[in-house]
Amino acid sequence: MQQESNNVMAKENWKRDFLASGVVFLVALPLCMGIAVACGAPVMTGVITGIVGGIVVGLLAGCPLQVSGPAAGLIVIVAEIIREHGMVGLGMTVFLAGIIQLVAGVLKLGQVFRAVAPAVIHGMLAGIGVLIFASQFHMMVDDVPGRGGLMNLLTIPRAVWKGLVPGEGTTHHWAAMIGVLTLVTLVFWKPLVPQKIKFIPAPLVAIVIASGLACVLGLPIHFIDVSDRLWESVTLPTMADFKALFGFPILISAVTVAIVASAETLLCATAVDKLQTGGGPRTNYDKELRSQGVGNIICGLLGALPMTGVIVRSSANVQAGAKSRYSAVLHGVWLLIFVAMLPSVLVMVPTSALAAVLVFVGYKLVNIKAVKDLLNYGKGEVAIYAVTLGTIVTFDLLSGVLAGIALSAAKLIYVFSRLNVRVELDQAAARATMYLDGAATFLRLPRLATALESVPADSEFHVHFENLAYIDHACLDLLMSWEKQHVNAGGRLVIDWESLTAKFHETPQLQNGAGITEPASDRPGTKSQPEMVEAR
Repeated sequence: MQQESNNVMAKENWKRDFLASGVVFLVALPLCMGIAVACGAPVMTGVITGIVGGIVVGLLAGCPLQVSGPAAGLIVIVAEIIREHGMVGLGMTVFLAGIIQLVAGVLKLGQVFRAVAPAVIHGMLAGIGVLIFASQFHMMVDDVPGRGGLMNLLTIPRAVWKGLVPGEGTTHHWAAMIGVLTLVTLVFWKPLVPQKIKFIPAPLVAIVIASGLACVLGLPIHFIDVSDRLWESVTLPTMADFKALFGFPILISAVTVAIVASAETLLCATAVDKLQTGGGPRTNYDKELRSQGVGNIICGLLGALPMTGVIVRSSANVQAGAKSRYSAVLHGVWLLIFVAMLPSVLVMVPTSALAAVLVFVGYKLVNIKAVKDLLNYGKGEVAIYAVTLGTIVTFDLLSGVLAGIALSAAKLIYVFSRLNVRVELDQAAARATMYLDGAATFLRLPRLATALESVPADSEFHVHFENLAYIDHACLDLLMSWEKQHVNAGGRLVIDWESLTAKFHETPQLQNGAGITEPASDRPGTKSQPEMVEAR
């Protein structure tokens, strides 16, 4: 009976995976092509990455429901690598990045790549979104984008003018019409169509409508250029190409790709775990990192684009009811079958339609809701977000991320160096009360010492530290030494030593200079005050 039940469940899961794979395939195909075009790479290089991400990484993944492929978050980096080193240099960069990821996974460093402040991550994604939006807006009117992100952003009005006002001998306005039609379809597909057909991905619908109209009208616009044979898009490296691995520029590019791709993948995996409301397999981050490394090694050898785990495809996979890794694997199989048997269909897709899809993707990456959420944690987080975004748009991705990390570190130093000390004196009752707020570290020891010196020698001294986040050894030792002097002078200290030392140690005990634990209740001149215990 149990065996029969298991067979029925396995059959049902397989059915769900099969159906979900079709949905993911339909989402992935236009994105794989569009990202390749945006990078300045052959269209098939993006599709090859999608195939490898589905079949190979899908079988090895540490996050079974995550779908991997070319990602919008790497467009800026990849485009720059292609400009500087060509497609061969990109292949070597992706190959080396994959090795870095594989080694990091073997060394169990998966969690390390997640150690980036959320404000930096959101700022990075927003910065990438602005760059994608700005460059693809020009391509949406069949114009050539510039090399600078800021310049592309500032010249958007010129692209709008070209799309609105037909110039003599130009076809920008026709491309703009197809681009706008694509955008309108993307925006209004789900809100307006019946529930029964909402499962059809909006990008696919938009591409089909735009391509159909362009072909029927015979519009004189740019269409994607794709080889009739998949294998012609594969660029196998030679022994001479491998010499580039020892060059400093390729090494820096590979490290950048590895870090950004790994961070994006593992953050996506965390999001996929949260999407699984009904339970399901949790992510093994080291295994996922190893699988991404293997995938990028293969993509590098084939001369394809780098891959990451992609949230758009992954969320579509979960929402479509996928139950296992075989949904991602099958989506890769469908991509392979499609481009192997129907490549002639791809040449009917207008470049402006793919650009419009990426304009929409770039817009979505600039997540305004994320800024509102960051504001709940203070204006400092929003400042980190803004600096990261602004630096990426003005300079480059790596500079923006480094600026965000540096600002996060500066904020951390500020937080752990901020200490407010307030002393209230009650002369009539011969009592003094100190309130500590912030972090008591050696950086603020002089301020704490000055406040203690202001306490009358014969008073009963109460210390409140409910708002104290941390105390280091220097300040703790100062309080202990000052207590002895205060007691010897006829005063009395009222402090919850157990709770205070818990902010320094995991255990609520204080270790004396001889290395022997001494309970706080046995110390002279102290009084336990449970009401002061920090709410942890």
